[in-house]
Amino acid sequence: MIPKIGITEDHLKKANSLLSVVLSDEMTLYVKTRKFHWNVTGESFMELHKLFEDQYTALEAIIDEVAERIGKLGGKTIGTMDEFTKLSRVKENPGKYPVQKSMISELLEDHEILISELRKDIDKSADENHDAGTADLLTKVLQQHESTAWILRRYLA
Repeated sequence: MIPKIGITEDHLKKANSLLSVVLSDEMTLYVKTRKFHWNVTGESFMELHKLFEDQYTALEAIIDEVAERIGKLGGKTIGTMDEFTKLSRVKENPGKYPVQKSMISELLEDHEILISELRKDIDKSADENHDAGTADLLTKVLQQHESTAWILRRYLA
């Protein structure tokens, strides 16, 4: 059933396509952060183990909000790693287990990619899809990524 919420059917489809990409980004970053949580070693093991846990827990909340937004807009939420991998703007590095500093650098780079992409997604949501609700959600997601990036950047200073 198509929601009658003041957004055209075409704009709803475009919003759901955009949100599927965002969901894929968040899932890919979640898996990567979880992998680093499991595999971090070294002097600051416990600190980084807990930091990565806090970060993937925050990503879980984002993932749920984005998935629910797709449903609110009448869409079906994708849910396989194959689908996520095809759409994600963040890439995995299978078989690679970097050292602490490289883990932090890689996660920082991914968060910064998403920050840049989310800025475009917010504009597209508001200006092209006339979807203030999605723009608002994505602004909150952007702010979370900015905070996480700031924390990771501090480890590398």
